[in-house]
Amino acid sequence: MSLLSNQRQLSKKSNKIGPHTLDMNAPLLEVKDLSVEFRTESGVVNATNELTWTLNAGETVAILGESGSGKSVSSQAVMGILDSPPGFVTNGTAKFRGVDLLKLTPKEKREVQGRRIAMIFQDALTALNPVYTVGWQISEMFRIHEGLSRREARERSIDLLGSVGIPSPELRYDNYPHEFSGGMRQRAMIAMAISLDPDVLIADEPTTALDVTVQAQVMELLASLQQRYHMGLVLITHDLGVVAGVADRLVVMYAGTAVERAGVHDLYANPLHPYTKGLMDSIPRADQVGGRLNPIIGQPPDLSAIPSGCPFHPRCPIAVPGKCNIERPTMRTVADGREVSCHFVEATQ
Repeated sequence: MSLLSNQRQLSKKSNKIGPHTLDMNAPLLEVKDLSVEFRTESGVVNATNELTWTLNAGETVAILGESGSGKSVSSQAVMGILDSPPGFVTNGTAKFRGVDLLKLTPKEKREVQGRRIAMIFQDALTALNPVYTVGWQISEMFRIHEGLSRREARERSIDLLGSVGIPSPELRYDNYPHEFSGGMRQRAMIAMAISLDPDVLIADEPTTALDVTVQAQVMELLASLQQRYHMGLVLITHDLGVVAGVADRLVVMYAGTAVERAGVHDLYANPLHPYTKGLMDSIPRADQVGGRLNPIIGQPPDLSAIPSGCPFHPRCPIAVPGKCNIERPTMRTVADGREVSCHFVEATQ
């Protein structure tokens, strides 16, 4: 049995975070009505607005949306790494097995970060420290959090590098980040993220700046690790094509809030919200030869001046003046497992 398998077998996590007892019957991660704002000299930026989503054990949830829709900010708030100031959580909860992460003390948050919930950051080159070897940075997790000796930490790290597909991990252990390709750096980041056997893995744009072939390899690796260790996986991306074969459920975000929540097959077969339809229509398709792409008109709103009513109404092809620009729609269940925030999407039987 490998060292990595031994780690999973021998890991005995407490059912407590500080004085808080975990409810093992509660969802693995439940974000509800989360609102985050940035207080800047030029005004308040409403990065997320009453965002709600749920993740269960062994499930993959993808959070989709254009750049600036609040996807990464919400994950930073959950992880407890939001820069404050200028960022502040003004409303909502983020519960891990029933324990609200937003109310933990700094010491209690350190029990969660890495060991319970880990994160793969968007740009592996900037996330890795350029003056330390890749192996040293992974080993540090074991030395600090598990008290392993340098030799033990090195062995565990080499095993991890091999498990994520790094060739010749014994040699690559002593390489610096700039000596890795983009895909290998991302694999090293994944190894670091899973080193402490987390219950939840948050992957923030894990395929950014990678070519299509390497994107597929990274997504296959994440899916394999998620299934092998029964982790909950939160995949943050703007690329609908990346998550098609990986996610179980999708949360579509616009202007800091969720506008549609659905199972992956239902959403791809029949997107209901006009924004989701726009995203789907803007994807190049192999079965369509020639013609023009059909992008969503206009630009995402300034989060310091979100439009009244439905925030999507200035770009929406079915918006009705006097309603969509005045009344803000609420998230409604329109079918089994499907929720949409739109005035004109009717419930089905």
